[in-house]
Amino acid sequence: MTIDTHSVMYITKRPDLVFTEGQGSWLVDQNGKKYLDFLQGWAVNCLGHSNPGMIEAIEKQAKKVINPSPAFYNEPMIALSNLLTANSCFDKVFFANSGAEANEGAIKLARKWGKLHKNNAFEIITFNHGFHGRTLATMSASGKEGWDTMFAPQVPGFPKAELNDIESVKKLINDKTVAIMLEPVQGEGGVIPADHQFMRDLREITKQNKILLIVDEVQAGCGRTGKLFAHQLYNINPDIMTLGKGIGGGVPLAALLATDEVACFEPGDQGGTYNGNPLMTAVGFSVISQLLAPGFLDEVLAKGEYLRELLLDLSKELGLDGERGEGLLRALKLNRDIGPEIVERARNLEPIGLLLNSPRPNLIRFMPALNISREELKQMVDLLRGVIQSIK
Repeated sequence: MTIDTHSVMYITKRPDLVFTEGQGSWLVDQNGKKYLDFLQGWAVNCLGHSNPGMIEAIEKQAKKVINPSPAFYNEPMIALSNLLTANSCFDKVFFANSGAEANEGAIKLARKWGKLHKNNAFEIITFNHGFHGRTLATMSASGKEGWDTMFAPQVPGFPKAELNDIESVKKLINDKTVAIMLEPVQGEGGVIPADHQFMRDLREITKQNKILLIVDEVQAGCGRTGKLFAHQLYNINPDIMTLGKGIGGGVPLAALLATDEVACFEPGDQGGTYNGNPLMTAVGFSVISQLLAPGFLDEVLAKGEYLRELLLDLSKELGLDGERGEGLLRALKLNRDIGPEIVERARNLEPIGLLLNSPRPNLIRFMPALNISREELKQMVDLLRGVIQSIK
């Protein structure tokens, strides 16, 4: 099958294949080849491909109303807001279309709160190697190497600390500081979890200095770590949280959540044409409801531990450097920079391919569907073993 991709704008190097269908943890390309998918749209498809509950929600809502305008309430918007607040420490929800948009909203909300309550404080301390999105503000908030010059000048107001180094945070706090913003697990940075004591210390110093704590759970939230929200691992209550990726299970949906004390937007401050539309929020309600089903998150924790053990055994067998992560967001630490080669060789395996990701050249990241089977976890590791052994 000839693929003519000339009209698709070039933004990244893509392999010469087109995916045509998927089921659970598997994708199928235009030639009928199957792939075991450990990308799942970069932790987006938390319930895998073609989830029946999501399909039912789309079909049912599409026959009722798709987009009555964000100027009005709709039933799924209210239902999903209530479900999220009933299962979190937050009181208010604003729906968006992407994680970057949710994070942009969090930045705006914090700055508005600073204007009203902290003498126009606007600086938000973020972290080196963090990733918050691809808008100009969220790129400036991110600590990704090289991004400070890519679309210069950056948006000011984002001094960078080091994850798990509380002293580096304290040094940056001043009368202009309005918030601290971080991922509980740095995904693009190499699947680096925040230490439990570090997160508790962050919460304490934000309270002491009357500044906000913002958790970016675009990748680590929505069941990925084995808790509905990643900050629940640390037994802390942030002021603002952002969600994306998993909340829509594959459709464009994100959310900005805040407590009543912080939710200070006024008419005209925030909006968006598609934000909170009933088609997407109906799907989100199905996704979150499935994550909250009895025993589901316990199984994510158990399967995360099973994957951890498999990766540790593989690392020991092949002389690698171990693994890290939380739940079903994990990384295998390689002993050399062969990550990109592993990704390519794994995809080209026959008769079935394996889809992996290498956020750093010495790492392989795993973001499977949360309802993946143990057999598929084992199958992935067996395939990966052969790929690594094939590289001289």
